[in-house]
Amino acid sequence: MPPRMLIQPSLRALTGPSSVQLPFAALSLNPAKTSVRAGSTESRERRRHDPFLMAQSRQRKAANISRQKALTKEREGSVGNPVESQPTPFIQELRKTQATLEDTDLNYFVTPDGLSEAMEYSKNLTSPMRNPDRDTADPQLEKEAAEKHLQEHRNAQEAIRRIVSVANGNTKDHMRLHIQKCIETFGRHKTDSELPPKPSAVSHDSATVHLEKTPRVGPDTGSPEVQVAILTAKIMNLSRHLQTTKKDRHNKRNLRLLVHKRQKLLRYLRRKERGGPRWQNLMEKLGLSEAAWKGEISM
Repeated sequence: MPPRMLIQPSLRALTGPSSVQLPFAALSLNPAKTSVRAGSTESRERRRHDPFLMAQSRQRKAANISRQKALTKEREGSVGNPVESQPTPFIQELRKTQATLEDTDLNYFVTPDGLSEAMEYSKNLTSPMRNPDRDTADPQLEKEAAEKHLQEHRNAQEAIRRIVSVANGNTKDHMRLHIQKCIETFGRHKTDSELPPKPSAVSHDSATVHLEKTPRVGPDTGSPEVQVAILTAKIMNLSRHLQTTKKDRHNKRNLRLLVHKRQKLLRYLRRKERGGPRWQNLMEKLGLSEAAWKGEISM
């Protein structure tokens, strides 16, 4: 019978005690972190405690901000501003403030000729009657009555002038005056006789024959160019208001709605007029750039 051998102590000697571990076993149990994600919490902690990394982060942020400003300025220079208009003569008239309004700008739909005619009629109507009996008439009394009547007429004329002057009105009165100017300038009752027709499309034999349009009666208040001009006046009024009140979010939203509504009308007018004289006249007088109708408007 062969002798028995004990193998357990030899194996224990080869493996060693449980407290001693091989170097590869230690690496497998505790793997080292070779990389840290840039946006992780550990990366932010490292950057917060390392002045060199903090300086690098500030430099990258400053470079990004300056690049964004340069791109925005270049984009606005090439395309334009979707809100502001170029200072054309018509836009300068709309930008008149209360201090720069002229005496010819009257409120309540009063015209200078109508006002002068009404004042002359009132003067003749209230003039004192002459005594038909010239033998008993007193020339001194008649002269005094005529001078008193003339002074009263001057006072009434000055009072009426102050009442109907748009310089003494509010913002609503100024906007009504601007709307009247937009209708008188861009209404088709005026531009039909001044501007040439739009380019005609190629007609085919199978095309529908349209009847002639009924002649226009009265001023034009609903054509796209008139609506665009009125919206431009309202946009200028709101943008001037928002320059002093930065936290007026309600009117900022109203300004955004007006700008997008004007963009839709401009796209429709460009498609219908095919870039013709009516479109060119509107864009030149209002001082609008391509940013007012092209692309996506972000405010």
